[in-house]
Amino acid sequence: MHDGDVVVIGGGYAGVRLAKRLDGAARVTLVDRKEVFFHRIASLRAGVHRAWTVAPFIPYDRLLRNGRVAVGKAVRIDTTERQVVLATGERLPYDVVVIATGADYPEPARFTGSTTEEAAKSFAEHQRSVARAEHVLVVGGGPSGVELSAEIRLARPDARVTLAHAGPTLLNGTGSARAGRKARAWLEAHDVEVRLDSFMSPGNDFGTYRDARGTVIEADLSYWATGTTPNTLWLRLGGHGAWLNPAGHVKVDRTLRVDGHVDVFAVGDVNDATELKITPAALAQADLAAWNIRAYLQSSGKHRKEPRFYRAIHRTPLIVPFGPADGVTMVPVPGGETAVLGSRTTTLAKSKTLMTPYMRRQLGYTAA
Repeated sequence: MHDGDVVVIGGGYAGVRLAKRLDGAARVTLVDRKEVFFHRIASLRAGVHRAWTVAPFIPYDRLLRNGRVAVGKAVRIDTTERQVVLATGERLPYDVVVIATGADYPEPARFTGSTTEEAAKSFAEHQRSVARAEHVLVVGGGPSGVELSAEIRLARPDARVTLAHAGPTLLNGTGSARAGRKARAWLEAHDVEVRLDSFMSPGNDFGTYRDARGTVIEADLSYWATGTTPNTLWLRLGGHGAWLNPAGHVKVDRTLRVDGHVDVFAVGDVNDATELKITPAALAQADLAAWNIRAYLQSSGKHRKEPRFYRAIHRTPLIVPFGPADGVTMVPVPGGETAVLGSRTTTLAKSKTLMTPYMRRQLGYTAA
């Protein structure tokens, strides 16, 4: 039984999960500018290692049994006519629309272009740049910066690699000083220069970088792992700037609805429900939104469901690989503490495969 039209804008982790959850309960249309799902978790390795070039790309064609995937760019949500307008001019009617456009990440963790060929070409260019660089500078000592520094070091044991971080310890945003120490110890044991309390900016000359103390670093290649930007400019341009907070995230209530709109939801990195922008949080939001959307679509029926409230995830397991055979895993335990697990657990959980077999299964493909 299909109880209405649901348009999900954005085919990332949250969008895919939500579309799959609703596929049997509504007429689902998943809209994405890319022709394939982009498994961003594998993208840092893909930007360094040739064998991983196409691993992040998983086709959408087996995701939905009843619904469909529309490749295109959403430019406006017409709340009066209840339609999503695509750049092509096509209009998709909706009973519920979900904003799941995620966030834009710095390279190489980015899908460049709209086709797999364009994105694969971008990865190949990064691989060549890393292969010929004499000195690679990574700015940002959070999970992505640490992971990328390790991947570069393992791919280029002969190159100079520097990780510059504005904070006092690596991984300081995770709240685990022990995990930060383990990350620093691994990197320094592998001859990565770690510079803490080092806020970097481009220098006056090409290939130079300057920290807050005026120290100049020369590097022929740099990557900035310093945060993400929510993909919401299209909403502002489409007349919905009032839906956004000052940081550009979509403002949602406890049911993950856009304030004042019972038929507009936002899930994943794009909303302001939590500052913890990680995949488990996005998946949890997708599951809760799926329940609330079904409850809304069936609100006139005899078996009416009450909406559920989202509780922001402040503590969740976090895995940071140091290449395919090492890393650190942080697991919250009762009492507010965090258990730090080492290479064996991290390798089995993420480092070796970067969860690629799991995501392939989610999209209807075999693990291989």
